[in-house]
Amino acid sequence: MPVTVLLVDDEPLVRAGLRAVLAAQPDIEVVGEAADGAAVIPLVRSLRPDVVAMDVRMPLLDGIEATRAVLRTVAEPPKILVVTTFEDDEYVYEALRAGADGFLLKRSRPEEIVHAVRLVAAGDSLLFPTSVRELAARYGAGRADAEPLAKARLTEREAEVLRLMARGLTNAEIAAALVVGAETVKSHVSAVLAKLGARDRTQAVIAAYESGFVSPR
Repeated sequence: MPVTVLLVDDEPLVRAGLRAVLAAQPDIEVVGEAADGAAVIPLVRSLRPDVVAMDVRMPLLDGIEATRAVLRTVAEPPKILVVTTFEDDEYVYEALRAGADGFLLKRSRPEEIVHAVRLVAAGDSLLFPTSVRELAARYGAGRADAEPLAKARLTEREAEVLRLMARGLTNAEIAAALVVGAETVKSHVSAVLAKLGARDRTQAVIAAYESGFVSPR
């Protein structure tokens, strides 16, 4: 089955460009478009996309609030890939904290756009881990809160897995680093997310940075 994508951006040229790149892939299908975040929820409910590629800045409802709205009101929400002009934008960090699964620069090369959609859809790695770390260092310092990690009571192995997740390693790479099976790693990752109350790896890693458990510097 192809990965289905909903495009949300107030610039028609951006949507057209993304559609052209993604529609050329045999394993990706663009199922709809919207010009503002206010239209996202009804489209998500009717189209059931796997991934929403959503502009972070829009006139009526921006990508941050649209992300929050989708995650709050949709029972089985799609993955959300924030599309942005600047990778060091605080809006991007806020969108990730709100529950977005990753971000994509509008100037990205076609192969990078395709890779980002596939990676976010698969959910077994962190998209642009270095950039996420830099965003956390710049915008997360004032939000430092050790409580989520303290309450999580991660085991020693789960803590190891979280550190490797923060480096952007896939489940297979973590398995190789720890010399364990892929299914074991998958179980550890699921336990980490559950204990942290995180939607996915991105939110878990941000929690790790903001708690001081992993240093973003």
